[in-house]
Formats: sequence, C-alpha cells, structure tokens
Amino acid sequence: MTIAFWTLLAAIAFPWLMAVIKKSALASNGNYNNSAPRAGLENLQGVSQRALWAEKNSFEILPAYIAAILVAHVAGAEQAYIDLAAILFIASRALYALCYLMDWATLRSIVWTLGIVCIVGLFVVSV
Repeated sequence: MTIAFWTLLAAIAFPWLMAVIKKSALASNGNYNNSAPRAGLENLQGVSQRALWAEKNSFEILPAYIAAILVAHVAGAEQAYIDLAAILFIASRALYALCYLMDWATLRSIVWTLGIVCIVGLFVVSV
C-alpha cells in the first residue's frame, strides 16, 4: 500500500479527532451529555465551537481529497509526487486544525489554501 493511501486513513480520522476534542472540552466544563451528543451544538463556544467547525470542514474536504488520490493513482501519476502531495495535505490539515483550535483565523485560511493546492496538484500531476 502506498503512503498516499495511508494518508486517506489519516484524513478520515481528522473529523473524529476534532469530535473527541470538542467532546473533551465540553466534558471538562460538565456540559457534555452522551445521551444527547448533538443537543446544543448551535450554542457551543470557545474551543468546543472551533473544534466543531474544524470537524465539519474536515468532513467537507474529505471527498475532494479521496477523489484526488484515487484519480492520481488510476491515471498513473508519478508515485513520488502523489506521496509528496498527500503528506503535504495531511500536514496542512494538522496545522489547519491547530489554527482553528487556537483561533488563528488568518493563518488558518492560508493553511486551508495550501491544502486545496495539494488537492489541485494531485489532479494536475494526473494529466
């Protein structure tokens, strides 16, 4: 299995990680109810709210990333380029999550753009 395929698992895990952070932040304040885990999501604040937003964004970008990796492999793109773009994408997502949690909005937007560039790059090397 290629490095790029392993990064798919990492990308799939990002929303789950953000959900854990969200729930942990809520639980530390005594505000998490496992019987109704989605109740009150619209009223979240602070780290819990930012973790929710990062979780949603991680789900939103996932289909494009999966498609880009699969297209690059099927098209027979150079494996080294695929793996590099995949690693850079995962690194950008980790930094993106950190920026979201720390409320570094401008840097978060820049890092998000880098992730999109990786996805577009995977399609470009597939031509």
